Amino acid sequence: MAEKFRKIEAYRDHFSDFLSQQKQTVKDKIYWTLTLIEEMPRVSETYLKKLEGTESLFEVRVQFGSDIFRIFCFFDEGKLIILLNGFQKKTQKTPRREIERALRLREEYYAEKS
Repeated sequence: MAEKFRKIEAYRDHFSDFLSQQKQTVKDKIYWTLTLIEEMPRVSETYLKKLEGTESLFEVRVQFGSDIFRIFCFFDEGKLIILLNGFQKKTQKTPRREIERALRLREEYYAEKS
């Protein structure tokens, strides 16, 4: 088993709801990407990138053929990554409502934690 540099957890059912709607080949690519993020000491922006214009929101970036998927996440307590909502990207620009949803979920996470 490879060394893990990060731990990934999902917040509530938002990520699993998104995942359950995907084809098995897409699920496999998402799992592969998440494993890479856990096990690589330095992760390329190809797979994990800070979302511009937000304080601490990141996106897991998954490409399968011509389809592009994004899963919002954030870091909690250093090496813990919390997965939020995911969606299939249809345009260059990330939909504002998806970002707002992720920010709201992050607030809920911290409110429940405290």
